[in-house]
Order: sequence, then structure tokens, then C-alpha cells
Amino acid sequence: MISVVTLASRQRNMRINEWMLDSGAFSQISRHGRFTMSPDEYLLAIDRWKRCGQLVAACTQDWMCEPFILEKTGLSIAQHHEKTVQSYLYLSERSEAYILPVLQGYEPKDYVFHLHEYGLLLQPGAWVGVGSICKRNDNSNAIEDILLAIKSHRPDLNLHGFGLKLTALESPTVRSLLYSCDSMAWSFANRFEEGNGHDPRRALEYAAKVEALSSEPSFIQNQLFNWWHEQQKT
Repeated sequence: MISVVTLASRQRNMRINEWMLDSGAFSQISRHGRFTMSPDEYLLAIDRWKRCGQLVAACTQDWMCEPFILEKTGLSIAQHHEKTVQSYLYLSERSEAYILPVLQGYEPKDYVFHLHEYGLLLQPGAWVGVGSICKRNDNSNAIEDILLAIKSHRPDLNLHGFGLKLTALESPTVRSLLYSCDSMAWSFANRFEEGNGHDPRRALEYAAKVEALSSEPSFIQNQLFNWWHEQQKT
């Protein structure tokens, strides 16, 4: 996962294999309360960078729903939902790349509501991002509730978790509900605290930890879904 903001000043092609392009939503909205890159500028960036390696997806210009983000934009969750769906429609109709739709919200019910807003736009088995969860890495139960809510209504969807650390992936439930995820936090200490820059050895160490977790048994019992549904009624 590479942010389009990171690539904004780059001119040379990059050597890369399979990768995803992030819309830079968090960095733009958290700083400015809006996207500073227009949809058409983003489309040009997608077209430019999909020539490098195999671009498997470019993320929708989604609008996060954490309380501090809503304070920044002055908008409601419903308005953020609408803007996110509009972005997906605009981009997916104009790009040959796979545009990753993103579900947004804060409480589990918000994500379910957003599912209904997308409606038939989310094809069976679609690969879909789940936003506004990266700040909850230390609370895997909250992440589980969101993923369970989505999967309870659309078990066919392949979910991508944005910015999930190992602390979240240690939950077997989280791992089994996700199709994919990304994280940049693993390199923070190496780059800024230790001052070593992008050390490929640290990347390999992190990859080994993820692979070790992936090899551990993980499954979802039907009882867990039943329990979750009962909790929502109370």
C-alpha cells in the first residue's frame, strides 16, 4: 500500500510487484478537512502509476468517520457516507484500474447503513475496504464488532482492513474475518526513532511475524455470530 500523497513529487518509475494505491484520505482530510487532490487529479495519478508493477487496486477517496475527523469537516457520518459512495461511482466509471470501495462509519451500525447505501454497487464477492479502524488497534473487540456486523449482512464480501497492527491481527476472529490488510506502523520506529530509514531487513522481520500469525489456526464459530446478533438486540 503506497499513498498517492507520497508519490505526488515523484517522477521516476518505481520497481515494484503487486501493490495497492491509497488515496491519501487520512493525511488530506485530517490536515485540511477536505481532499486537496481533486477526483480528476487522482484519476491521472492512478493512470500514471498503474504502469509500475501490478496495481491490484486504487482506493476510493473515502471520508473517515472518527469524531475528530467529523469535527474537522463539520459534516455528519451520513454526509461522509454519501461523499464516499459518490467518489466510488465517479472513479470506478472512469478508471480501468480496480477501484476499491470503502465502507465507513464509527459504530457497527454505521457500517451496515453504509452497506445499504452502496446497495448493488457491491457485487457478490467484491473486495471492499473497511475504514476508520486503524485508531482501534489496541481494542480488537471493537474491530471484531465492526467486521462481524458487515459479515453478518454480507458474508460474501472480501474485507480489507486499513492500518491494522499486529496487536489487532493477534485476534483469531479479526484474522478470519479479513481477506487482506495493510500497515505502515511497523516501520515507524526504524525510520524516525532509530533513524535507519527504510531498512529492508525490518520489512522482512515484520513479514515473518505476519506469516507466523497467519499460520495459526483461526476460525469463526456460528455461535459467535449468534451471540453478536443477540447483543445487538439488548
